[in-house]
Amino acid sequence: MRIVVIGSGGREHALLWKFQQSPIAPKLFALPGNAGMAGLCELVPTSMEVDDLISRIAEIGPDLVVVGPEQPLAMGLTDRVESLGFRCFGPSASAARLESSKIFAKRLMRSQNIPTADFEVFDDFYELSDYIQAHPKSDGRVVKADGLAAGKGAFVCASDQEALEIAHQLLVDKVLGEPGLRVVVEEKLYGREASLQFLCDGERFVALPPVQDYKRAFDNDEGPNTGGMGTFCPATHITEEILYDVERRVVSPVLRAMAAQGTPYRGLLYVGLMLTELGAQVIEFNCRFGDPETQVLLPCLEFDLVSAIVSCVDGTLRPQDYTHVAKNAAVCVVICANGYPGEYSRKIPLKRPVLNEGQVLLSAGTALDDGRWISSGGRVLNALGTGATIADARFNAYELAERACVPGLRYRRDIALVEAV
Repeated sequence: MRIVVIGSGGREHALLWKFQQSPIAPKLFALPGNAGMAGLCELVPTSMEVDDLISRIAEIGPDLVVVGPEQPLAMGLTDRVESLGFRCFGPSASAARLESSKIFAKRLMRSQNIPTADFEVFDDFYELSDYIQAHPKSDGRVVKADGLAAGKGAFVCASDQEALEIAHQLLVDKVLGEPGLRVVVEEKLYGREASLQFLCDGERFVALPPVQDYKRAFDNDEGPNTGGMGTFCPATHITEEILYDVERRVVSPVLRAMAAQGTPYRGLLYVGLMLTELGAQVIEFNCRFGDPETQVLLPCLEFDLVSAIVSCVDGTLRPQDYTHVAKNAAVCVVICANGYPGEYSRKIPLKRPVLNEGQVLLSAGTALDDGRWISSGGRVLNALGTGATIADARFNAYELAERACVPGLRYRRDIALVEAV
């Protein structure tokens, strides 16, 4: 079986690592992948433009394509791959609007009575300003760009004044361009965040082990939001009752609504949640595996991921064949460049430490330069630790992170700290 993975980050490295363990024994390709994946798969140089990806996919003739990042999905890569007669795991462009348009997602949730923060939609700054002045909030609110903005489109504002400043930057200054020309203004939610991911075949779904993500750049959840500085699995604060409630009140209505409008959802549905006093409420949907959630999720799976993905694409998923219970524990520590998520240096020389049992070093933003392994992005490496408990996994992750980190890189030191006590 020939499997193509689209993308070049730590999430894609984790998927390739997991696929390699499948009893199907697939031949793996990464488009374009990164230097740290060498030896695990065949790296196929390409841009991330849909036309270029399609050209390379047609040359390979895969049995399955798995799309990592959101942008190619929003641009219709799945539709194009399927038109060539190849299987593709990822929603169509129409179904991917759950992520590519915050307005679409919020309106769908409202129509299906899915629990989420109250909201209003604006494309005119002065109408938005009038609304905020007429409905003041002492603790601020959340402002979100409608379109994809590379993880930079959501702003948790401490005051109405800050919300107005952000809205002005989006709607008047157009700092995000097209993605920010329409915005969602939401009520703030309070509680603990959690991430649930579901394999979907358009009608049926399977829950995967729950994960906790850490978004802030520095220890104690301080500093700016990032793409994710670490994760652990399983997240035991997501109880069976919470999972059942999310399946009943969120996932099932979403799949029914998408199918009813002629855009059945096949792929990975990521549900970002806030666990509030009123129960779980949806913060966002993503239409692909989370990053770095995937890095800890996959080592905890009890089943063969390749077979499950194929059954989703074919519309033959049998939920009774799978379990969301984690077989062990995993912790991921993201090693990033100093300055991330702001300005940071590239081409930092890296080293490859010897791995001990329970350790995997995943490559997120790396490249080769005259044979030297160097950094090429903000999030550079993922130190993954596994073990029988969170404490065991955390020890393995941090022992590896300490040896993999070099001058110019840093990492948070409190990932899964409380859970490991």
